[in-house]
Amino acid sequence: MSKPLSRRRFTQAAGAVAAAPIFVPKSAFGANDKITLAGIGIGWQGGTNMNQFLGKSDCRVVAVCDLDKKHLESAKNAVNKKYNSNDCKTYHDYHEVIARKDIDAVFVCTPDHWHALPVIAAANAGKDIFCEKPISHSMIEGIRMVQAVQKNHCIWQTGSWQRSTWNFHQAVELVINGHCGKITRVEVGLPSGHADFAKTGAPDPAKSGNPPAELDYETWIGPAQMMPYNIATSHKNWRWNYNTGGGQLMDWIGHHNDIAHWGLSDPEFGIGPDDQLGPLELSATAELPPHGDLWNTAGKFRIECKYPKDVQLVIASDNHGDIRRGTKWIGPDGWVFVDRGKFEASNPQWIKKGFDRGPKKAYKSDNHWQNFLDGIKTRKPCVTTAMISHRSVSPGHLGHVAAVLGQTLKWDAAKQVVTNSDAANKLLNLHGDQTPWMPYRKPYTL
Repeated sequence: MSKPLSRRRFTQAAGAVAAAPIFVPKSAFGANDKITLAGIGIGWQGGTNMNQFLGKSDCRVVAVCDLDKKHLESAKNAVNKKYNSNDCKTYHDYHEVIARKDIDAVFVCTPDHWHALPVIAAANAGKDIFCEKPISHSMIEGIRMVQAVQKNHCIWQTGSWQRSTWNFHQAVELVINGHCGKITRVEVGLPSGHADFAKTGAPDPAKSGNPPAELDYETWIGPAQMMPYNIATSHKNWRWNYNTGGGQLMDWIGHHNDIAHWGLSDPEFGIGPDDQLGPLELSATAELPPHGDLWNTAGKFRIECKYPKDVQLVIASDNHGDIRRGTKWIGPDGWVFVDRGKFEASNPQWIKKGFDRGPKKAYKSDNHWQNFLDGIKTRKPCVTTAMISHRSVSPGHLGHVAAVLGQTLKWDAAKQVVTNSDAANKLLNLHGDQTPWMPYRKPYTL
């Protein structure tokens, strides 16, 4: 080639050979042809991801977008300080970011209810995407997001960074190499209650009122139902209201159940591949506060799933006495448990340094953000693809609906439809793309 092949030039050419395996060697990128990134939603977690990318030499953050002027100013200053320049552009409207042809990829770190629209728009514009977990706020959103990403051959990474951490990686290899035997039961323990990140105290409806001047609250609510501004349901605390988040269940299922699915992804000792996993049926219970409460998400829950090959998978809050936070695979020959900072097994030899876990290797990623950048350069799928992430959180969407209806749901994972309950499908929005959400007071179609 007479000129270095940039990612943008490659993407334009790749459409003609989309059916063929894709690989672009790193040497095809010139020394100055860095991956250009923009952040959409750069508050708490968005700022964390931005700082990770600022530490990478093969990319450059060129734009940030947020609905809070304080977040925007802080992020812009951090970027300009890192690069010793004033080049970082700020945006209020993510459409303007996505319209920039010089931006290769975006990292989307908005609240859950604002994942689908910018992700689908970015995918249709040919951008590669790093998106925070959970991938979706509803089942239909997840389905449409995956379709857009796959249709446009986007490189995708979900912020389920446990897949890039050594103990989770080694635990999965123990399972897929059969040290426990054929897995019969998996326990997925998630946090309980409501974590009050902003230290606001107990939610008080009387404190609802005008949003701070720096926040465009009308747009922040966007595709959700309009509700009065309250600090207990806004920044960081949006998780605890179903209008904008999914409580501890959806906030954490993209971590620990994602790891559970990873360990079940071997045809011999599991039920994989992990981008097609799903329960055959499930039932659920949850302690749901009154729907009108500011914090109305379940603080205690339990989902009992039946997977193919007689695998029982239980997802429960850790205030159930028999479920420990983390992921545990159990088979006739032993068990393996993993959590952040923890790695245990029924046979202590399995977790000793130098132990030969076997010939089957899990996808190796040592740095979640670098894995995304490498995926952009090589066009190799990242460790957490859009479909993998969608399948990991699907039991959470299903479990919530099962608990609300008090029904055992039968699930066709291939067609992604409940086969025994029209009411469940309606709640999952599987009968059509129209939802009751009205961004800017106008209906939208995913």
